[in-house]
Amino acid sequence: MMPDFEKIGFGGGCHWCTEAVFTFLKGVENVEQGWIASEHPNDSFSEAVIVHFNPEIISINDLIAIHLHTHQCTSNHSMRTKYRSAIYFFDADQKFLIAEVLKQQQADFEAKIVTKALPFKGFKPSPPRYQNYYEKDPEKPFCQTYISPKLNMLRQKFSLSLT
Repeated sequence: MMPDFEKIGFGGGCHWCTEAVFTFLKGVENVEQGWIASEHPNDSFSEAVIVHFNPEIISINDLIAIHLHTHQCTSNHSMRTKYRSAIYFFDADQKFLIAEVLKQQQADFEAKIVTKALPFKGFKPSPPRYQNYYEKDPEKPFCQTYISPKLNMLRQKFSLSLT
């Protein structure tokens, strides 16, 4: 019997980084890199990923915790239009669960989490040359500067979730 995969969207930083973070997690079947739009006032497309995962292997709670710890989830910096800090839900159950997990995760951060739970409304994939960016060439300066440190942190903090 095939497992029942769920999906959830994450945005917060560069989608190359976000894609790499979720690609290496046990229970993640697929990561679609691109741009996600929500409802007004968040209806512009912002860099993000859609994560397809097996909830019997990795929980949505763990995915959200990993997302919050791998981008600036407490910063309302000037690039938030391009890098919207959001978790995109696909149904009402996810919306409720995301809100609860965000409340629980606040204890891990001194500053207020700015990440929003937003309804998923649209997706535009990245051009093929940018997909699997880290996997194609992890030695690129961008990968070494921004992505590798996040993966190292994941290995230390969330070691049970990595492949």
